[in-house]
Amino acid sequence: MSSTLRQNILITGASSGLGKGMAVLYAKMGRNLALCARRVDRLETLKAELEEVNPNITVLIKSLDVNDHDAVFTVFNEFKQEMGSLDRVIVNAGMGKGASIGTGYFKANKETAITNFVSAIAQCEAAVEIFREQNSGHLVTISSISAVRGFRRALTVYAATKAAITSLSEGIRIDLMRTPIKVSTIHPGFIRSEINEKVEKVPFMVDTETGCKAIIKAIEKEGGNSYVPAWPWAILNRIMRVAPLSWLAKMS
Repeated sequence: MSSTLRQNILITGASSGLGKGMAVLYAKMGRNLALCARRVDRLETLKAELEEVNPNITVLIKSLDVNDHDAVFTVFNEFKQEMGSLDRVIVNAGMGKGASIGTGYFKANKETAITNFVSAIAQCEAAVEIFREQNSGHLVTISSISAVRGFRRALTVYAATKAAITSLSEGIRIDLMRTPIKVSTIHPGFIRSEINEKVEKVPFMVDTETGCKAIIKAIEKEGGNSYVPAWPWAILNRIMRVAPLSWLAKMS
């Protein structure tokens, strides 16, 4: 467990899914929250819910489309000014559109690639600029178990973006090794959320709350790479690295 209490936490993509789930758990823990997403109406509803969960916390919300890269820097800096500091930034915004390569869905695959990777670079840049200025902070990137190997069909580009996120985060971690700034990458296994609500048969699927509790537990430890929930993914990710392609085909 980290000895540093990260009181002011920014979460992108906070209006639904894992972002919303993490916000609820952090509210219960008494943390102040800076929440951004495209859907402001949902953020307003969530803000009211969080303030009911814990009236003693500060909840700030802002509209943000992470694909508007200039806006990412503006919004992050506004949150920093309003809260005084940002102690942790969770780069969570993402999407899962797409289809097998060469089947006419380049536009959807491109959209996923930009949102999940290029826009994550913008979020990391904005966060780490603030952390460097503060000489403190914790950058958290939400990758995926799919980062470990290639996946087929709708997950092909998605998995590639998550592998890129893991690599990007490790590079940042190396860069910041001799500073007080921490960098953690979380690799969730199959967690039920809006991004995958239409997916039916997936092994080891857990509900959003169970998944988010595992994510928060890993984030609080501030380790480098975490695979969650620990059972079975802490072990299964190692098997996946050496598994034959025929075995991987059954997972997606």
